[in-house]
Amino acid sequence: MSLPKSSAPPYQVVAFLGGAGINDTRRVEDMGCSGASHEVRLVAVDGRVKTAVLLSGGLIRAQPPETDAWNFAPHVRIPVLMLNGRDDFMVPYENQRALFEALGAEDKVFKRYDGGHANLVTRPDLIAEVLDWFDKHLGPVSRRPN
Repeated sequence: MSLPKSSAPPYQVVAFLGGAGINDTRRVEDMGCSGASHEVRLVAVDGRVKTAVLLSGGLIRAQPPETDAWNFAPHVRIPVLMLNGRDDFMVPYENQRALFEALGAEDKVFKRYDGGHANLVTRPDLIAEVLDWFDKHLGPVSRRPN
């Protein structure tokens, strides 16, 4: 069994993990980047996902209603961390904030960092923040015995 292509929709990845025997449904997370509309749709309808991180997330205009994240966001009930760049010209602040406000989750955090769009590679402090979020909501990763 091979992994789905990196451009595969998130639900295919979750299905793959279940088919591969990796199905601890207490620890499934989703991390989306750039717009994050796929992730919003997934976490709104798939109860296996327990927490989400949206990097450079925001509403994208002119989407068909059946796929528009705006229509799914109020149904998101899991904890969500949104990390967005202050200088993001692809997903401006208004679109970022609109998605955050539309999320139905009670436990949601919106943080803006210095930089632009999807700046995770040059910001290792953001990686630590993402991992801390997952540890908080899913529990720390334990090592397998040899």
